[in-house]
Amino acid sequence: MSKQSSVLMTEGPIWKRIIAFAFPLFLGNLFQQLYNTADSLIVGNFLGSDALAAVSSSGNLIFLLVGFFNGIAMGAGVVVARYFGAKDTDNVQKAIHTITAFGLVAGAALTVVGITLAPRILVLMGTPSDVLPNSITYFRVYFCGSMAFVLYNIFVGILQSVGDSRHPLLYLIISSVTNVALDLFFIGVLRLGVGSAAAATVISQFLSALLCMIQLLKSPSQYRLFIRKIRFHKSIFRQIMTNGLPSGFQNSIIAFANVIVQSNINAFGKMAVAGCGAYSKIEGFGFLPITCFAMALTTFISQNLGAKQYQRAKRGALFGIICSVTMAETIGIVINLLAPHLIAAFNSTPEVIQYGTLQARTVTLFYCLLSFSHCMAGILRGAGKSIVPMVVMLSIWCILRVTYITIIVRLIPVINVIFWAYPLTWTISSIIFLIYYLKSDWIHGFEKQTS
Repeated sequence: MSKQSSVLMTEGPIWKRIIAFAFPLFLGNLFQQLYNTADSLIVGNFLGSDALAAVSSSGNLIFLLVGFFNGIAMGAGVVVARYFGAKDTDNVQKAIHTITAFGLVAGAALTVVGITLAPRILVLMGTPSDVLPNSITYFRVYFCGSMAFVLYNIFVGILQSVGDSRHPLLYLIISSVTNVALDLFFIGVLRLGVGSAAAATVISQFLSALLCMIQLLKSPSQYRLFIRKIRFHKSIFRQIMTNGLPSGFQNSIIAFANVIVQSNINAFGKMAVAGCGAYSKIEGFGFLPITCFAMALTTFISQNLGAKQYQRAKRGALFGIICSVTMAETIGIVINLLAPHLIAAFNSTPEVIQYGTLQARTVTLFYCLLSFSHCMAGILRGAGKSIVPMVVMLSIWCILRVTYITIIVRLIPVINVIFWAYPLTWTISSIIFLIYYLKSDWIHGFEKQTS
């Protein structure tokens, strides 16, 4: 990797630094969403609504297990970015090799847990009996690739923490094309079933993880990966866990809440599962600006606070929020208008279209609030305050959301009651984050921690 691949966000125009970092993330997330969507499009059109429901019913459960380790990777990225901004090469190296060691252990553990617990958890979720066998197959094949998923997120987190979002984009494009090609071959040509869709994803993820690792093996010495140096460094590991555990728990808690939401959707039958699953793929496009700006803000804030450029951090936070909220709401309006046609692309069954469209038209106009909450979480993680978004999202996106659904669905047993849980909780979390952002002196708090 050339030295120009990394971006020091402590210098130069703020808007250029954030956009230059966020745009490749946006394209990368777009390709990832395209190939995730291609899975469902190919499964739904070649194998039917039952197979689409099987794939859809596994999504939240997969994120429940994978999301925790992704949160740890985010915490590691904060630590790497902070030392990189401070130009502390020794600790950058220790952080990189510590999180890689953690990824190897975590990937092995996740493989065993995912394969072993799949049937039991899917049954507890109330997965429809005619969908369950395919769901178990998809889930187990998917988790055979746990090592690749964990290491890929860790390696991408390292590259992004030093400001390199271009190489992850390139590798994601390669992975996406590979995944779609394998999906078409396995399902469209060989007719191998839903397990082959998971296998295509696993193979493409191993490819992207390998490409990221090769890139790190030849990067500049400041953040190069050396196989012989992979080990745990106690003090650095503690910092990674301090920053990463709240994010990991937050991801898992939100995913757990969504598993409960999915369980309630399952009660309305396989057509509801298929329709909502199709919408979830479309919703992924609404998350594109949300994800890229939240990640860009975490890196920007981390590097600038590491360099003690506090006012620059504040200005960058405001710019990122405005961009993310505007783009997310624009995408939400487009999805709202085109919902029936977009859902029909996955499966033309009228009931599937009806359920998917109903969910889209309930939630899409509130994407601005979802975006604001995620941006605030990214800012606070970059400032070393990852416990704050964890507490807010635990309280609102988990406890309140689940309580609302548990009570209201029993009083009003219609599916759009479930859908309204999302705009409601996004609104409340946004209000809390706004109050915290305006009232707290989070920059000064960081300065105290590092003095």
